[in-house]
Amino acid sequence: MEKLMRLEENIKILQAIANELPSHPINKRIEWEIRYGFFESIQIVIDIACKIAAKYNLGYPKSYKECIQSLIKAKIIDESTGEDFIKMVGFRNVLIHDYEEIDKAALISYLDRLDDFKKFIEAVKEL
Repeated sequence: MEKLMRLEENIKILQAIANELPSHPINKRIEWEIRYGFFESIQIVIDIACKIAAKYNLGYPKSYKECIQSLIKAKIIDESTGEDFIKMVGFRNVLIHDYEEIDKAALISYLDRLDDFKKFIEAVKEL
């Protein structure tokens, strides 16, 4: 439950940043806030997905992607949201491993996906 509360707080902060962007140009500090906010939020989703998969015996996921797929198969999250999170796992890997320079426009575009996190929170809250 603590992780869900942290995720909810992260999403509120990211939403506040998204709301401020039209009047504040993105600078390095804001870029770092967005990067870390997404990294931590995606990691929380992964942690929760893997914990649910183990607790409810949804198989033996061998990767973060498979943890999320197990929630889709069990109909805990819908396929569309799950597929978005599978893509976000890849985005998390770019954020953490800094495989490539992240385009600022692409980074900001992820702020349009905050509703996916809200859907995830609602779907797993009861569990």
